[in-house]
Amino acid sequence: MPSIDDCVRLLRERGDSEYGGESVTQIEHALQCAMLAEQDDASAELISAALLHDVGHLLHSLADDAPDRGIDDAHEDLGQRYLQRIFGDSVAEPVRLHVPAKRYMCAILDGYQERLSEPSIVSLRLQGGPMSAPETKLFEQNSFAKDAVRLRHWDDAAKIPGLRTPPLEHYIQYLRMSVR
Repeated sequence: MPSIDDCVRLLRERGDSEYGGESVTQIEHALQCAMLAEQDDASAELISAALLHDVGHLLHSLADDAPDRGIDDAHEDLGQRYLQRIFGDSVAEPVRLHVPAKRYMCAILDGYQERLSEPSIVSLRLQGGPMSAPETKLFEQNSFAKDAVRLRHWDDAAKIPGLRTPPLEHYIQYLRMSVR
């Protein structure tokens, strides 16, 4: 069974990899996302989800250009399965839902899709595009939908090259508080 130490090790050992065509690394993106969650007074569980929402990218062995070759790595599902065993639903479900949240926001928010980065637009196509009306209603019924939407906002904003953040060690306290 994975542990907090395993999550931290993954971020340290594989976090310097490219973040899907963005101008930040995986670890820079994770730290920025967690910082935004902390600044937004999110719960320990949601800060942990923000830090680890893309851990699924670090669990597979696909090439960095997989989306450009039409391959969806389903990182949200990989991450959810991995994190579920450590943290339970309060961390794992927002991670699983952060991709559907992007599809949801594209469907309900005017101009949202146009603000996405080019790599996010590429992945959106692979992930099914904007949700249909029935899909949005189903998404809204999920008890973690609001957390996933908050996570998605931080995810979209956490792509600033050179932004100073607290170190990874700062966020371990939230991971410890979030263990089930």
